[in-house]
Amino acid sequence: MALAFYNIPGWDRDDHAAAWAAFCVTADLFGLAPAETDNPRAAFETLFEPVEIAGENGAHFTGYYEPELAGARVKSKRFSYPLYANPGGIEPDQPWFSRAEISAGNLLTGHELVWVESAIEAFLAQVQGSVRIRLENGQTLRLGYDGKNGQPYRSIGAQLVAQGVAPVAQMTPERIREWCAANPDHVQELLNHNPSFVFFRKLDLPDALGPPGAMGRPVTPGRTLAVDPAIIPLGSPVWIDCPGFGVRLMVAQDIGSAIKGAGRGDIFLGSGADAGRLAGAINTKGRMIILQRRA
Repeated sequence: MALAFYNIPGWDRDDHAAAWAAFCVTADLFGLAPAETDNPRAAFETLFEPVEIAGENGAHFTGYYEPELAGARVKSKRFSYPLYANPGGIEPDQPWFSRAEISAGNLLTGHELVWVESAIEAFLAQVQGSVRIRLENGQTLRLGYDGKNGQPYRSIGAQLVAQGVAPVAQMTPERIREWCAANPDHVQELLNHNPSFVFFRKLDLPDALGPPGAMGRPVTPGRTLAVDPAIIPLGSPVWIDCPGFGVRLMVAQDIGSAIKGAGRGDIFLGSGADAGRLAGAINTKGRMIILQRRA
């Protein structure tokens, strides 16, 4: 359903300059030449028409972030859980070995990129699709998504809910970490519930930039939204009303295995532990409006 901009609550109060800056990161891939403007709000209103995707409480928002973990290039007693490079030879859209099969058969031996301190943190880095590793020499290693094994994504949080560990509203990443700390002998069994497995590649990025999203460009904290590209074209501006986060204009610049369907959105919150806490707290219903190019 087409709307008028003046009917969007909060539209006139947003930081349109920040939204325009994020939009311009991928505007050329969206078919528009990036351009400076003295009036970004007017630019959005001239170029686009707002169309309701999911009305009040029809959208479902979560958050994601770039973890920061201590790690080492060589395995040790402290650092014994690897993140892996893509081994190659995996056909697109063709299922490869599952997480359980990879673990049981040590099928990725020799493809280790870095070692971290815990199995659950290595797993959560895969879920997020990017990670910053703080090496012991003070350097930072950036890793980004480099494909997966073609297996379906299944939530380990949902599995713990099904086991009665905690209700849905309390099943946060921190609660999952607590369970893993209390049940070390069952962590791999829990992780194997999710057959999907993500591979990484080394990134050469300045510390100030976010990790690359699905469009191959850096994502912007608080302005990049992961969406289902079958519903929302990548590069599109998207207005969201997300209780607990706010109302603002985002840009659809990323995707995710669990981000499927109309109204599904995953908000990029930035890097590090604080961003992780913010991301883990977002799991709510709201409203989503796409800005479509005017004919």
